[in-house]
Amino acid sequence: MIQKIAFLGLGVMGGAMSANLVKRGYSVLGWNRSQDRPTIASFTSVGGTLAQSLSEAVSDADVVFSCLGDVPDVTEVLIGEQGAIHFVKNNALFIDTSTIGSEAAKTIGNALMQRGLRFLDAPVSGGDVGARNGTLTFMVGGNTEDLQEYLSLFEAMGSNIKYCGAIGSGQAVKLCNQTLVSVYMLALCETMQIAEKMGVDPQLVVDVCGSGAAGSWALTNLGMKVAKGDYQAGFAIKHMLKDLRLVREISQEIHQESDEIQNSPIAKDFAAALPAIALAMQNFQKVSQMDDGQGAEQGTQAMIRAYNLFDRKS
Repeated sequence: MIQKIAFLGLGVMGGAMSANLVKRGYSVLGWNRSQDRPTIASFTSVGGTLAQSLSEAVSDADVVFSCLGDVPDVTEVLIGEQGAIHFVKNNALFIDTSTIGSEAAKTIGNALMQRGLRFLDAPVSGGDVGARNGTLTFMVGGNTEDLQEYLSLFEAMGSNIKYCGAIGSGQAVKLCNQTLVSVYMLALCETMQIAEKMGVDPQLVVDVCGSGAAGSWALTNLGMKVAKGDYQAGFAIKHMLKDLRLVREISQEIHQESDEIQNSPIAKDFAAALPAIALAMQNFQKVSQMDDGQGAEQGTQAMIRAYNLFDRKS
């Protein structure tokens, strides 16, 4: 029987995910590096308890969830010199829901297992809407027995839990997901521009196209935000750029491992090898640099601003 859960990282996603665990009746002790973030309130307002230190949060936990930023953040918090690895009890299960790529997941998982601990990499998809509504998709890598033992925890936060294979497999599938999502945003921004030029109601595009072969989560949830210029972050551009950086690194590793590909001109040019992803990165980067760098904090739907910039110049 699960007695205590620690949840590390109470941002836009983690705050809502941990709140859903509390709503299901679980005892959850949350921790965030910055304790003044407004997203923490979504956790504490439903009865979650905020720990004052990392060690306090994890010392008696059976399961330790983490929902953090980039590879260095997850590494520091979980296995760093002052990381959770030094304070947990033996055989505790770590479940990392961040997006950090397969190699980082394997490194962190191996470090934890060498200390008698368990690990699942379980990145999520579904955005802030899915986090609040408990309808996230989890892509899980690791020991399938660990997943089955704690499946009820995943089900408190998500409606689609997929086992993907060994440690790192969940991350691999997540990067495929992010590749698709980033390219969808290109199509969505261009579609809304075309609709505007033709005098088509953008809501009609969402309703009609969303019910047919062109339907997607992005169109349903972000289409009108693009049309209305609502750039509030559910998933920030800075996080998407991080994820696409991981995709780019994987692409480069694949090219380096293949002599045939390595010796070809395409291998030396990321834009030639993966042109759609490269264009998405380019547009996200443009917006991230706007407003003295504050554009990076806006939601991915703000990519439309890169097109608007182009329109003003043309």
